[in-house]
Amino acid sequence: MWSLETLGRVRLSRHFYMRDFLYSEIGNMHQVRNVPPDPDLAIETGRMLCTQLLDPLEETFGRLAIRSGYRSPELNGYGNRNRLNCAANDNPIECHIWDRGRGAAAIAGTSLAIPWFADQYQAGRDWRDLAWWLHDHLPYSEIWFFPKLAAFNLVWRPEPRRTISSYIAPKGMLLRAGDEPGEALAARRVRYADFPAFRGIDYPEAIAPTP
Repeated sequence: MWSLETLGRVRLSRHFYMRDFLYSEIGNMHQVRNVPPDPDLAIETGRMLCTQLLDPLEETFGRLAIRSGYRSPELNGYGNRNRLNCAANDNPIECHIWDRGRGAAAIAGTSLAIPWFADQYQAGRDWRDLAWWLHDHLPYSEIWFFPKLAAFNLVWRPEPRRTISSYIAPKGMLLRAGDEPGEALAARRVRYADFPAFRGIDYPEAIAPTP
């Protein structure tokens, strides 16, 4: 039997714990629970999101700002019914319900901003510089960019779709599933030539817990 305190302390990866993804402004404001019906599945898919996508980001750019992480079906359904920027629970693109399915139906996503890049974006930098860096370095499934802080939804699936969309001009699809990028690799690399080295932060080896 999981307690919420125990669940929050579960370590998903080198840098992230389940607690990092349970905070919800919608839940706090409207007093709606944000507790996974299937904690084991939420942990399983959350670990893939963190180890495959978020850890490499943190180890490249430093601290990430998580804007919206896990949402329970109860919370997400409430947000959808009340038009609080939540897709329907059964919508294939709804990525915040980590315990929605297994196998090919598994999914986990989060909304985040990268402070290192947000400052440059607010000074006029093109969001596509980051989009192409993500494409060239991470095994993501879907990415959606938003105008505030160049924040974006980042999604893990066992079979990545590899799509990039944006609500920032030029709006629409930057990359469709199965397509090759419209810019050659050499041109993309010029865009992010000043980015930090991939996973460039030097961390000590993890120490095994004492029995």
